[in-house]
Amino acid sequence: MGLFRLAALGVLGFVGYKYIEKSKNNGRAAFANDHPVDENFAQVRDAGPHAMGDKPQREWTATDQASDESFPASDPPATY
Repeated sequence: MGLFRLAALGVLGFVGYKYIEKSKNNGRAAFANDHPVDENFAQVRDAGPHAMGDKPQREWTATDQASDESFPASDPPATY
């Protein structure tokens, strides 16, 4: 009975570890978890909802895409 409890505890620990590792974002809040890590100084993420750390709460529109593609620029996109 003790061996069964030990095995169950080990499985539970492994599942918890995998869950925590999957949800970890490596300290890069704006980037998706599967976004490649590069040593670029600017650290600008790709445009679009697939590259975001937090998925959009509403439907992603063409205006959202144009605005995201123009992001560190100071002027808004021409599609406004």
